[in-house]
Amino acid sequence: MSTRFSMRMLLCGITVSCSLASVSAQVATGSMDIHWDEGSPECGKSAHSPLQVHTYNPQTFILRESLCSTFEAPFLYLLLGSSKALLIDTGDVADSQKMPLAKTVLDLVPQNGSGKLPLLVVHTHRHLDHRSGDGQFTSLPSVQVVGYDLPSVKRFYQFSDWPNGIAQIDLGERVVDVIPSPGHNETEVSFYDRSTALLFSGDFLMPARLLIDDTRAEQASAERLAVFVKDRPVSYILGGHIETDTNGHLFPWESQNHPQEHALQMTKADVFALPAAVRKFNGFYTEDGTFVMMNSMRILLFIAAVTLVLIIALGWLLVRYFRRRRQRAAMNRQRP
Repeated sequence: MSTRFSMRMLLCGITVSCSLASVSAQVATGSMDIHWDEGSPECGKSAHSPLQVHTYNPQTFILRESLCSTFEAPFLYLLLGSSKALLIDTGDVADSQKMPLAKTVLDLVPQNGSGKLPLLVVHTHRHLDHRSGDGQFTSLPSVQVVGYDLPSVKRFYQFSDWPNGIAQIDLGERVVDVIPSPGHNETEVSFYDRSTALLFSGDFLMPARLLIDDTRAEQASAERLAVFVKDRPVSYILGGHIETDTNGHLFPWESQNHPQEHALQMTKADVFALPAAVRKFNGFYTEDGTFVMMNSMRILLFIAAVTLVLIIALGWLLVRYFRRRRQRAAMNRQRP
């Protein structure tokens, strides 16, 4: 190897290292020092604020709907740019009296001249627990609510080859990448905030049951997301729910009490581990490391089929039982 070539390689390495260091230095840090309301086994007997707000940093807020307001207890995210604010998901409770979501969000959005900074409302996917609060925003001035059906998602982000491609939302000095990630639901997208290096993964990746509707799409999305984050900094993965405790055990379904709840945040390593885990998914229920994957519709259909078989079997046994009783009664009547 020539001395000139060695020098070029060294300079190239220094340049790349400096570029990566520069990117890391530009990431806005924040705090995840928060204890989320763990709900209660008897919610009616204790007071719980319907909405908990955590300031990650002055331009980034994490909101959670209380377990005592809805067992789904979804997480919502508010990002502030210089020209626009972004709200990711609107939760599971529609009634503004029970869940003052719009008021809380608008109180956090700063003034822009005589009014508030324009607000864009988007969804990680179309399930009701992520869009029930839309109605609180639809009639407000300077607020745009993006549709949650697949044609609306494709049209707004201008995806011409769904689920391929990456879209961007420019909030003013703050760009958010939008990555298609169907599998849990066909409309699922994840959001990567370049400012904080936070990845908002909705129900695609979270410390909870990973409900998979389409295994092939889930596999492709897991691989797509792993490629996306490979050369990018990731501070935390923030999903839509928490359903496990600190030991990784699932809370009972629809539980409104989460003692010793797992932290919300996951890591870049979890993104890299997901593709291999999904490859092991049997289409019904699979546990692999920290991942609990299931296809709820198939499980329900299986339970329904087993129940039907049991009902038919029970009916057949009852028919045989009464038929034999009639036969014995007839034989007794024929005896002298």
